[in-house]
Amino acid sequence: MAAPPYLCDHIPLKAVELMTGVRDPLVRGSFDLTSAGGLGDGSCAIYQREGERLKVLLINLSPGGYPGPVEEQIEGGATPLPEILPGVTGYYFRRVSGENNAAFSTLVRGKAEINILLEIGVAGRDNAADVLALMKLIAPKLLTDASAPSPTPKSPTPKKD
Repeated sequence: MAAPPYLCDHIPLKAVELMTGVRDPLVRGSFDLTSAGGLGDGSCAIYQREGERLKVLLINLSPGGYPGPVEEQIEGGATPLPEILPGVTGYYFRRVSGENNAAFSTLVRGKAEINILLEIGVAGRDNAADVLALMKLIAPKLLTDASAPSPTPKSPTPKKD
């Protein structure tokens, strides 16, 4: 039986295999994009199939995101995420120690937050770039309209007499 193209309905299998080196991974979790007032929540955990079945990747969607902690991480040296969608702020980084080639990313839009924790990445790859690429793929699928920022009212244009 062929593996599904998506894990937990929104995570591309091929991207996970590239960034973790795990083929046909074990997957646990789901996302409910209708919960939490439409912000959505849930998680998707990816495990090695062989041996100790270590967790290699975890993706969380949760209500309750705030831009303050994101700004603190950026001030502390994390790389800012590009504007993947209007009104998002976020960061990504690779673990300084290089242990397990780990890399992390967080994105906040309104009160919704997505976290990617690549706990065991592939040696020799740019693991920080991998979590950035995965965030670009999944954020548009996981962030609902409820998390979109409110449009800012435009100031009236003065009329010419």
